[in-house]
Amino acid sequence: MNPTPAQIRAADQQPPFKPTPAQIRAAEGKKIPDIIAPGLRILFCGINPGLYSGAVGHHFARPGNRFWKALHRCGLTPRLLEPGEERALLGHGCGITNLVERATATAAELSNEELIRGRRRLAGRVGYYRPNAVAVLGIGAYRTAFGHPEAGTGPQQNGIGASQLWVLPNPSGLNAHYQVDDLAGLFGELRKAVFR
Repeated sequence: MNPTPAQIRAADQQPPFKPTPAQIRAAEGKKIPDIIAPGLRILFCGINPGLYSGAVGHHFARPGNRFWKALHRCGLTPRLLEPGEERALLGHGCGITNLVERATATAAELSNEELIRGRRRLAGRVGYYRPNAVAVLGIGAYRTAFGHPEAGTGPQQNGIGASQLWVLPNPSGLNAHYQVDDLAGLFGELRKAVFR
């Protein structure tokens, strides 16, 4: 169900929750609900929530994460959204899920088996909700989960069911290979392909 304009305005007025170090540590293993609905144009699929996101209960919430900036700069959102406004994405035809649900300090803590199971979980979600495109945010995680060790960024030859499949870089601030403008450019290619 899409949020009403009043709900979006109310979320705008909420100050962001800043967790303590103890709350961040205690978030290990927590899950964050998917932001998903039928009829999406793009379903973004992160690797898994970080501990900061687990602590606050929102996707891509760590202050250094560039996901929200890349979405805005590429034109997928008309303004810069805060993680606490994530449900507003549904009104822009976008949603969020993860390959692995449990929060960890880094994605390196995930086993190959977890990523492969995550691919199966993702295929089930995609089969049910049928987004036009799925964008996996993390090249290494995609290569492991999907068994394509040479895959690069951009559209992939094989989709998931009837949905196009894209691979985009992980927007984490720890990913020094891509700056915000680089990410926005790649996200923009996806936007142009899906929102024709």
